[in-house]
Order: sequence, then structure tokens, then C-alpha cells
Amino acid sequence: MKVGWQKEKLGAVCSFLNRGISPTYLNQGGVCVLNQKCVRDHRINYDLARRHDETAKPISVERFIQVGDVLVNSTGTGTLGRVAQIRKIPPEPTTVDSHVTIVRPQPGKFYSDFFGYMMVFIEETIKEAGEGCGGQTELARSVLADKFSLGYPSSQAEQQRIVRILDEAFDGIATAKANAEKNLQNAHAIFESKLQTVFTQRGEGWVEKPFDELCDIKHGFAFKGEFFSTAGKYVVLTPGNFYEAGGYRDRGEKQKYYSGDFPSNFILDKGDLLVAMTEQAAGLLGSPILVPETDKFLHNQRLGLVTSKPEIPWINEFFFHVFNTKAVRKEIHDGASGVKVCHTSPKKIGDVIVSFPTSVSEQRAIVSNLENLHKETQRLQAIYKQKLAALDELKKSMLHQAFTGKL
Repeated sequence: MKVGWQKEKLGAVCSFLNRGISPTYLNQGGVCVLNQKCVRDHRINYDLARRHDETAKPISVERFIQVGDVLVNSTGTGTLGRVAQIRKIPPEPTTVDSHVTIVRPQPGKFYSDFFGYMMVFIEETIKEAGEGCGGQTELARSVLADKFSLGYPSSQAEQQRIVRILDEAFDGIATAKANAEKNLQNAHAIFESKLQTVFTQRGEGWVEKPFDELCDIKHGFAFKGEFFSTAGKYVVLTPGNFYEAGGYRDRGEKQKYYSGDFPSNFILDKGDLLVAMTEQAAGLLGSPILVPETDKFLHNQRLGLVTSKPEIPWINEFFFHVFNTKAVRKEIHDGASGVKVCHTSPKKIGDVIVSFPTSVSEQRAIVSNLENLHKETQRLQAIYKQKLAALDELKKSMLHQAFTGKL
């Protein structure tokens, strides 16, 4: 270890290390209570906090958060381990619930912001320290206190010097990330804008008709869950294979294969057009996919197989884009039923009126233009995603240098 540095367990350098309260919630009034949703990206979001009735359950003084405290999410897959420091005085007296741990350093031992960066440095290892399975993953107080050792310079002047460097570097990284994220959104918006323009401006030879005059929509087969497996010849398509913005998604290890018997007419062909008739995820209702391969995918229930009527000029690739327009998706959603999970039906979709050119060659030309634009926007999105990943790696590298005495 570098001269002037020392190493101690986290529990040994804290004056308080405990989870928060089990709140008695109120709709208004009471005490502000932060939860796991409030701790993200090393920031505290007070807008997502809830309220606690202190008259029903008093709060001890040490469980009110203070400037310099670090909050650590201590339960749940995907949320456990996220950390954020309180750098400013809270807008009101505030505590945390029992899923969040308050980590408070000993007074006078650290330059406050240095301790926060030190906790960010060990965040990834904290995430790996949870015990249990599924959503019940827990991070015990004793594990947090005893498992993690922190290396730091004894001199607070040196700690402050490191913070100045990290603050300046991270401000620059944050600005670069914001620009890359904006460019990523803009790349997607370019395609969306073009798609909506095609179907709002239209042109000569376009007509309006309800779907039930253009196509038939057939329900899939109710495949039995007992025959689902993690490998096999046939993949059962599920809502997990749909993107909100349309398109097929390979679920990787989560793909559902089928080993039971079923009618052969539920085997799909490449290019078949399917539409989601159940919204098992936000924005999914009405989302379309084009089947990517013949004799591999099965037509599952609650997915509608869309086939054109023989007399209608139709190509699936064009009407895939029709289903992705905002107007069509809104009409499908507005006509749906259900409270927790929205459902639609072939009849309800059949009532939706759409515009399209009667010329198949024009449909193909539009598809070609949209596909070329989509490829270009995907290329740009890939570039911006690489930039974001590189900036995250740079941040990790800076932290590693800082807490190995090389900064």
C-alpha cells in the first residue's frame, strides 16, 4: 500500500451502519422516507420518496439522514448494492426504509466527498455480496461491515486533492454521457419522425380501410406450460420476444422451447406477421414482429397471425410499419379492455382504420427507404452506445487509480 495510506474494514470506520425503518405510510404529511427507487446512478431522487406516520412509529435521531451519509440498497435483484451519497442538506427531515442501509463515517476521519467516492468504488463488489435468490436477495449489515475493506490516505488534504480531480473528471464524463445519450435518442427519433411522416403525408393512390377489410387475424395455440423447456427444435414466441417499438428479440437463455404435441398449422414461416394482443409489458399492445425463420417458431396464444385477404395488395413488411405508427397503436390501445393487463382481439383490431398505397411497388419502395434509414440509425445508435460504454469504463478506471494510490 502507498505510503501514508491505511486499510480498514468498513464497519471500523463508521459511526452508524444500519438499515432504516419499516414505515407506516401516509398519502401526505408525515416524514419523508427514501426507498430503493430513490437511489440510482449515484444520486438521490427525493421525488420518488414516500411518507411515514411518525405518530404511529417514532424515528430515532440517528436514522435521519445527514450530509456525508452514503445510502446502500440492501435488498432485491437489480437494486441491491446501488449507492449514493447525501452531498447536500435534505430538503426536509428524511429517513430511509428497511431496504436501504445508512452508512455514516466517523466524524473527522474523512473528507466527506472522499468517503462517498470510496463507496462508489466498491459498489460492484457490494452488488455481488447479496445472499438469497430471486427478489429476496439480501445484504446483511454484518456482511457490509465486515466483508469490505477500504484503502484511504490518512491525510484529509490528500483526500480533498483526490476529490477535486475526480469531481472535475466526473463532471466532464457526465457532460459527455449526456451528449451521447441525447445523440442516441436523436438517432431513434430520426427514424420515428420519418415513419410518422410517411403515414401522415401519404400521397396519390393511398386509400383508407379498416383492418377487417384487409386481413384476417388468427389466435395462436394454447401451448401447455408443462412441455416448455430450455432447449429443443421449436421456440414458442412470447411477449418477451417483442420490442415495444416492434421487431423480434431473441431472448437468449430465456427462450421457451416446446417438446409436446401440437397442431402443425401453428408452425410459422419466415416473414409471417404477428401482433401482440396482450400488454404484458408497457407499450407492448399492438407491437408487431416479422418471424425471422421458417419451421422454428410456434404461434402462441394471445399473438395474432395477420394474413392479407387474397384480393388486397399487401406485403407484410409494409404493414409491419403500419402497426408501428403512433395512430394505429393508440387506437388499438384505446379499444383494449382489462385493468392490470390490457387485452385486445382480432375484432377490435379489425375496426382500426389504416391508410396505405394500393400499389405493391410503392409499398416495397417505402419499405426499402425505411429499412435503409433504420440501418443507418442503428449504426449511429451502436456508435453512441459504444461511447457510453467507454465513458463508464473511463469512470471505473479513474476510481481504480484514485483508490490504489495512483492518482
